[in-house]
Amino acid sequence: MNSKAAIAHLQQEANIQPLLANTAVPDFTPSGRVYYDLLKSIVSQQLSVKVADVIFKRFLSLFPENYPHPEDVVKIEFEQLRSVGLSGQKAGYLQNVAKFALDNDFEKMDWAAMSDDEVIHFLTQIKGVGKWTVQMLLMFTLARPDIFPVDDLGIQQAMQRLFKIEESNSRSLKIRMIERSEPWRPWRTVACRYLWRWKDN
Repeated sequence: MNSKAAIAHLQQEANIQPLLANTAVPDFTPSGRVYYDLLKSIVSQQLSVKVADVIFKRFLSLFPENYPHPEDVVKIEFEQLRSVGLSGQKAGYLQNVAKFALDNDFEKMDWAAMSDDEVIHFLTQIKGVGKWTVQMLLMFTLARPDIFPVDDLGIQQAMQRLFKIEESNSRSLKIRMIERSEPWRPWRTVACRYLWRWKDN
């Protein structure tokens, strides 16, 4: 989702232009799989990428054709979920997602018809799914172009370094971050991808 329009817009912004010139960010294809990606994000919470991948593959192996259909996740024995390395809390959250997907017929959901805020409000009704998780889903599953996850630690650290923001108070930091990100609209998702990659490098 590194569209020419996004790059052209961001290159006009002096506060992020140097990152664009010196940071390579690969393009990506959004999956569109809201239910599946929600499950994966819950499994990966607070785990390294490598460990999360192993546990998620074990989780998938519990189901026919390696796909966790909601009706199967709801019905599976809790201890079976625990047996693949999931905590009791995460096992419960996965079943919460599956039940919510069944109750709201995710297969027929028209996500494109919902605004970013509507998607956040809708999915955070699920116990175990927070705002940050839905923002990641909006960015990488639904390819929404203007998401700014102000609570993301990586974005906070990158902006503190880039703009020499010294506020230690969380509220003050977030206010400064939002102010600095305003010129990036309507392409803040793309700007954040550059910030993450720049910080990692």
